[in-house]
Amino acid sequence: MAVLSFLSPFPNAVSLASSLSCARSSPSSNFRAQLSSESLPEHRFVLGCGSVSVDFLASVDSYPKPDDKIRSTSLKVQGGGNAGNALTCAARLGLNPRLISKVANDAQGKSILEELESDGVDTSFFIVSEEGNSPFTYIIVDGETKTRTCIHTPGYPPLIPEELSQSQLLSALDGVNMVYFDGRLYETALIVAKEAARKNIPILVDAERKREGLDELLDFASYAICSAKFPQAWTEAPSVPSALLSMLLKLPKLKFVIVTLGEDGCIMLERSVHDGSDAEEIDVDSLLESLKQRKDESKTIPTCISSEVAKLSANGIGTVTGRLFIGTAEKVPPSELVDTTGAGDAFIGAAVYALCAGMPPEKMLPFAAQVAASGCRALGARTGLPHRTDPRLATFL
Repeated sequence: MAVLSFLSPFPNAVSLASSLSCARSSPSSNFRAQLSSESLPEHRFVLGCGSVSVDFLASVDSYPKPDDKIRSTSLKVQGGGNAGNALTCAARLGLNPRLISKVANDAQGKSILEELESDGVDTSFFIVSEEGNSPFTYIIVDGETKTRTCIHTPGYPPLIPEELSQSQLLSALDGVNMVYFDGRLYETALIVAKEAARKNIPILVDAERKREGLDELLDFASYAICSAKFPQAWTEAPSVPSALLSMLLKLPKLKFVIVTLGEDGCIMLERSVHDGSDAEEIDVDSLLESLKQRKDESKTIPTCISSEVAKLSANGIGTVTGRLFIGTAEKVPPSELVDTTGAGDAFIGAAVYALCAGMPPEKMLPFAAQVAASGCRALGARTGLPHRTDPRLATFL
């Protein structure tokens, strides 16, 4: 493991370290050579703003008890961070992602940048500090329970908005078809979001948990993808469906919201573009239960079940005209399930691709689930991420 230096709290932050600029001037030609131009989305440029890190992943037979000394069964060191993972996924699927984030000019920072570039992520908008440390995370992957425990050390010094100039911001947004935020680096993210909204660029927000500044980011969101606990924690609604309904009412710009549920798939609530004056009114919780009855438990591949457009209501919350969807997860055999690290990031990266490609929800949800399941078959968030040439994706691409 490389030694991290924790130096002066008064850094000399620069836009790009000259020693790294050549390596990061353009996406890897080897990577791009793997991508066929056939059927690639017309709108392929996306911008992300958020976290990156180095992940130190250790697999163990079972999680240790206090004061235990155990051996790892395997070890992997690779790039991580929600934004880094999601945009790596999007790049492998054929998009041209750019990423705004910050690292230090240390061994970890250099490896973060080199790995992103090798996968086709444009890192020319990174801030590189000459002092401090790049973010890193220790991850313990428990082979017995198939869970992962993360211990994160943030980067230092943190990114501040003044480090991203107006000219850099405008350049980063030039020609972009979608902007994605993972909820980190919120002060800079809000500046990017305001400019993206001014340019009418769609915005997708990852709502993993309550964070400082997340409420303001969600106000700009066209799409939101949430972790299992977030909708109810944020809205205090009594159920997941009613919480999704509440989110659409609280966030009028939101076109849809998805909650991911791990092996239980996902639920999506989409706002209708029509007034729905003739639509039937139905309780959203009852509708979800009726959709669940239509699930085919014998299918191992991801599927999608959707409702008709209806006036969806919940007591004490309100009514939204829209559609409800259930997306199922792939049933990965236990012998193939290795590590769920980054599964949510993979789902989001695939959803970003799907939106750029104009996929309807009925296709987007199984596609994102398929990509996420592929990533769970290898150690680390990125090892198993598929490329668009993966035969498992042939029916979608």
